[in-house]
Amino acid sequence: MRTYEHIFIVHPEVVGDDYAAILDKFKNILTEQGANILKVDEWGARKLAYPVKKQIRGSYVLVIFEAGATVIAEFERRLRLDEKIIKFQTIVLPKGADVVVEEPAVEAPAAEGAAAEGAAAEGAAAEGAAAEAAAEAPAAEVPAAEGPAAEGPAAEETA
Repeated sequence: MRTYEHIFIVHPEVVGDDYAAILDKFKNILTEQGANILKVDEWGARKLAYPVKKQIRGSYVLVIFEAGATVIAEFERRLRLDEKIIKFQTIVLPKGADVVVEEPAVEAPAAEGAAAEGAAAEGAAAEGAAAEAAAEAPAAEVPAAEGPAAEGPAAEETA
C-alpha cells in the first residue's frame, strides 16, 4: 500500500450539516475500499487562485491515507460524480514520508505562564529599543542630496 495526499475543494454554498455529510461520505468511501485514513485536515473557506466552475471561493479539505491503486480510481470516480466537489487532486507521497499527527497543546500552570509572559514582555521591550537605535543610526549616516541633479531618476549616473 502507498501513502497518498489528497486535497479537494467543496462548493462554497455547502455549509453546516451538509458539509459534515460530504466529509463523512468521502471518509466512508475510503474506509469501505480498505484505505487507512491517517489525517483529515479542514483548511476552511479560502479564495481560489482562479475561478473554478464559476466559483471564486471554496472549502479546502486535505486527506492523507494509505491505499492501493484501485482505491484511488474508485475514489476519484465518485468525486467526479459529486456536484458539490469543484476540484480535487491526489498525489503519491514519496517512500518513507512521515505524517505528523498534531496533538493538542497542554497548557502550563498559571504561575509558569505568568513568569513566561513577564520574560516575553522584557524581551520585546529590549528588541524595541534595539530597533529604534538601528533606525536612528542609518538616518544620521546618509548624506543630504545636493542640488536639483539628485531629484529624479534621470539624474542617476552610470559607472
